[in-house]
Amino acid sequence: MTLQSISWQDGKLQILDQLKLPQETEYIAVKNVNDGWQVINKMQVRGAPAIAIVGCLSLAAELAEAKSTYNEKAQLHKDVSSKLEYLVSARPTAVNMKKAAEELSNVSKSLCEKSISLQDMVKSIISWCEKMLEDDVNTNKKIGKFGAEAIISSNEGNSSVQVITHCNTGSLATAGYGTALGVIRALHDMGHLNKAFCTETRPYNQGARLTAYELVYEKIPSVLICDSMGAALMNSQKIHAVVVGADRVTRNGDTANKIGTYQLAVCAKHHNIPFYVCAPTTSIDLSLAHGKDIPIEERPHKEMTDVAGTRIAAPGISCWNPAFDVTPAELITGIVTELGVLKPSELFKKLQDN
Repeated sequence: MTLQSISWQDGKLQILDQLKLPQETEYIAVKNVNDGWQVINKMQVRGAPAIAIVGCLSLAAELAEAKSTYNEKAQLHKDVSSKLEYLVSARPTAVNMKKAAEELSNVSKSLCEKSISLQDMVKSIISWCEKMLEDDVNTNKKIGKFGAEAIISSNEGNSSVQVITHCNTGSLATAGYGTALGVIRALHDMGHLNKAFCTETRPYNQGARLTAYELVYEKIPSVLICDSMGAALMNSQKIHAVVVGADRVTRNGDTANKIGTYQLAVCAKHHNIPFYVCAPTTSIDLSLAHGKDIPIEERPHKEMTDVAGTRIAAPGISCWNPAFDVTPAELITGIVTELGVLKPSELFKKLQDN
């Protein structure tokens, strides 16, 4: 049984507080959009797909509780659009929340113009948000299958492969199963995984705290390494692939992901190791031509200078703390989506055709 980071039952939303993992497993209630914004901004929930799902479900939870406060459909639509726009501001780099907000706002507008009751409009909006959970798990399982098959087929003669992953892309970053970690899960289930190496992912340690937690929980053979060890590992052991997630992919295939991804891609290229980006099509932003157009979130300096509330850096030192970096398309072997494994150059046409 995989971990569950998002719990939605009878109009009530709870999320697993990822700031307390792995020491404590605690679920916290998200009762409204303000709560949703806070848990996303504070990184109590993180991962591009999970951010979008929790954001929309926080709106659904608020509507389920306060549906009787609206007098007319136009008022409801205006409020829904405003709250969705607010949720997008919680973290700017991941595109999934922005795309979900645009789509749901359009759905709300369409419902507003139909001959349905206010109550039915509320129910339809809540149902749309609920469907995100089911759709995301199905999407992730397809990504896992396509990614695992690509790695196996490109390493004929190796019945057992070794891969490196960065940050957290599993059940804790999605509705379930995971994207890049879903590929690792699929390799393990198929009997083709020898070992998964996960980076610590400084400064927030999502790899050491979260990915390692998931791998141990599911008894997947794994090893934790420091962020600075990637090149040495590729040089000293046979690594068959690097698999990472994505917070936004642009039209040309450039990819924004957790800081440290770019250096792994450079090292993989040098060592002739396939580098796969695993992401649902909701993470692909065709409105941006290149990676330089992606807004990169900068996080508080305290994340670098302090560990568990204890200062470790020299007082007075300045910091640069971008949460993400951009990997150029030419370093990416393939982008693993629910539609299959695509070359960066194939993205635009494939998505336009679908």
